[in-house]
Amino acid sequence: MAGGKSSALPWEISVSLASSSSYRATGGNGGGEVSRGHSSRTVRQRAESLGQGAVRTDSMDAIRQQDRGWQLSLFEGESQTSHPGATSNGGTETGATEVPLVSTAWERERALTQNLMEEVAAPDNLNQALKRVVANKGAPGIDGMTVAELEDWLGASRKQLTESLLVGDYRPGPVRRVEIPKPGGGMRELGIPTVKDRLVQQAMLQVLTPVLDPLFSESSFGFRPGRSAHDALRQAAEYVADLRNIVVDLDIEQFFDWVNHDMLMARLARHVGDKRLLKIVRAFLNAGIMTNGVCVRTHEGTPQGGPLSPLLANLMLDDLDKELERRGHRFCRYADDVNIYVRSQAAGERVMASVARFIEKRLKLKVSASKSAVAPTDKRSFLGYRILWDGRLTIAPKSLKRAKDRIRKITRRNRGMSFERMIGELNRFLTGWVVYFRHAHAKSALARMDGWTRRKLRCMRLKQRKRPKAIADFLMREGVPEWRAWLLACSGKGWWRMSGSPQANEAMTIAWFKDQGLVNLAERYEALKAKGNRRGTENVCPVV
Repeated sequence: MAGGKSSALPWEISVSLASSSSYRATGGNGGGEVSRGHSSRTVRQRAESLGQGAVRTDSMDAIRQQDRGWQLSLFEGESQTSHPGATSNGGTETGATEVPLVSTAWERERALTQNLMEEVAAPDNLNQALKRVVANKGAPGIDGMTVAELEDWLGASRKQLTESLLVGDYRPGPVRRVEIPKPGGGMRELGIPTVKDRLVQQAMLQVLTPVLDPLFSESSFGFRPGRSAHDALRQAAEYVADLRNIVVDLDIEQFFDWVNHDMLMARLARHVGDKRLLKIVRAFLNAGIMTNGVCVRTHEGTPQGGPLSPLLANLMLDDLDKELERRGHRFCRYADDVNIYVRSQAAGERVMASVARFIEKRLKLKVSASKSAVAPTDKRSFLGYRILWDGRLTIAPKSLKRAKDRIRKITRRNRGMSFERMIGELNRFLTGWVVYFRHAHAKSALARMDGWTRRKLRCMRLKQRKRPKAIADFLMREGVPEWRAWLLACSGKGWWRMSGSPQANEAMTIAWFKDQGLVNLAERYEALKAKGNRRGTENVCPVV
């Protein structure tokens, strides 16, 4: 924690076998399954630990399990089980009630996930979730509780939170609806959960990710551990370099708003046997949205803004990934952005029609006709990049336009802030922006962006001087001859024309901006390329 605080929670969580036995979902024969799903290698290895009579559920992390000093069991002995008649040998001997053995591999795999809520409520898991929520900061939900107040709330409500999770009756609150502008126009609706709900969602995410993530396609890259947008771009560039230079660009319209709850829960129940966890996930989906003081109940959609939403989105779209793999397509998916690469326009049109039918009929979602298209890759953008016919990456024109819009917003001449503070804010944006686009072939574009940015700052600096005498004094102080300084100051030209004058360029040179601390995009780009990437390892994209 920041400030030298202990890394542990402000209270001590302990879940002993004796105290949690009333909450533990004990063994079964895998009843209540919704449908059979794909097997996970991680879960399959854990299934081998099932014995002839005693079935023990290992933690998702065996080392973490041993550190806690207790273990969870599906079928336990007489001293630990809630099954009447189970014996100390694990229930294999005849008793009042004989616990049936799990019969099939799929049932064994699903049975191993019947005690996930114990892992969710484990001290180590909650500690990690708290750290992540605090690090992510974020705005408060409808209750107004901030991240800084979360620890105090946990200190007073630790017992109730743990019990509600283990019983399965945790009740989340509605999310707060906010709108942010989309890059391509329009507004994107976000749902901000309370910080308490974000803590619970994060704790559930940390347990569900090792169960679900190994099931997902190798061509899915969004919001997955160890994968990034640059990995998706590398794979897409390889497809294009292999002469698959026609892209079927599919945009799923309002995906997060139209996800069918029943279909999503059915897919989750394929792999998760803990009914308490399923119940709480359903409660999050049905929690509702608070808009202008009115709570609207939701029957479809998973609001963007919660830690659990990206994982559920990947789970819902995994059926699409598996269908594309079954058809032998080369594709990349990042969240709800799907690109399929083919060799001809005619093939692309056929793929577009058939995949759109699959999405609408099987997933009950809608493909946006206005945003989807079949076109050469250099006519479309993917994750802010444009892929040329030979697989080289460049910055998409829309990305350059959005960057300029952001710079205009930062350098507005009526913001009433100091020049130094404006440089600092601009540097934070430019540094992150060029790091993201470090794999693009864009040296000349970045050099032009540098020149345009410096002119915007010259314009702002002159405007801060306001009057002719102040402008002339500033120019002379920076080395411009007196007569030329007064010539510009009294010219009556607009601020933008003055910023492009020889006098302004002579006073505020590239070296002058470097002394002010302004980031040079072209130089930063070259340094990043020399290192390979920001981590100093090999290039993830061989095209740059």
